[in-house]
Amino acid sequence: MNTKPIHRTKWFWGWQDDKEEAWLQEMARQGLHLKSPGLGSYTFTQGEPREMVYRLDFLNDAKNRASYLQLFQDADWEHVGELSGWHYWRKARSGTENDEIFTDADSKIQKYRRLINYLLVTLPIYIPMYIVVINRKTGIIETIVLVAMLLILALYGFFFIKLQQRINQLKTQSLCSKEE
Repeated sequence: MNTKPIHRTKWFWGWQDDKEEAWLQEMARQGLHLKSPGLGSYTFTQGEPREMVYRLDFLNDAKNRASYLQLFQDADWEHVGELSGWHYWRKARSGTENDEIFTDADSKIQKYRRLINYLLVTLPIYIPMYIVVINRKTGIIETIVLVAMLLILALYGFFFIKLQQRINQLKTQSLCSKEE
């Protein structure tokens, strides 16, 4: 059996975690089992095709990390890796509610709110840099840096909009299911 790591490149945004989970599950059906996630890249090990469930959660809280990991491990989830606060979990598919780490829309919404809060905390890092660049003489380097920073700020805005759309979608789904 081939034990050499297999690398795949695929990009997902934070609000597309359900698509990322589905893709990882499809890889497992093909015998590729996640070894470690990377930024737009994944390392897999080759094995027997299996029906696995992958779930992602966002938690960037170092002080509660041990109890967080233990909670999931006690529920038979295997921690595959972490990337910038995103935790990758898996277990063999059972076909029951035990295949979910979030059993309602509100808990999924809380995940996206944790991500938004993380982005809000990191956003001020760029503000002083932006002010310094604006107050300097305008040369080619400063112009390039300024454009890059404006693109980063635009990307932040895009993230916030898409994450809020995902939250609204979950709220709508929750309301519809409560009415049935």
